Amino acid sequence: MSTYLSIAQIVISVVLIVVILLQAKGAGFSGVFGAQASVFRTRRGLEKTLFQFTIVLSVIFVVVSVLAVRLA
Repeated sequence: MSTYLSIAQIVISVVLIVVILLQAKGAGFSGVFGAQASVFRTRRGLEKTLFQFTIVLSVIFVVVSVLAVRLA
């Protein structure tokens, strides 16, 4: 069981890294260095879906990590 949770953690972490990198790419080059845009924008379409998917993946990753520690 521990092996399956470890594999799940690795897969979820790789997908989470890819999703976060896709978000940073969509934010523009100035977003990488922490510069804030002077105009407030709302997330729409694919950007909003990517943001929500990141939150879901991070929650799943935390749950799987806690389960792996509990069962170890």
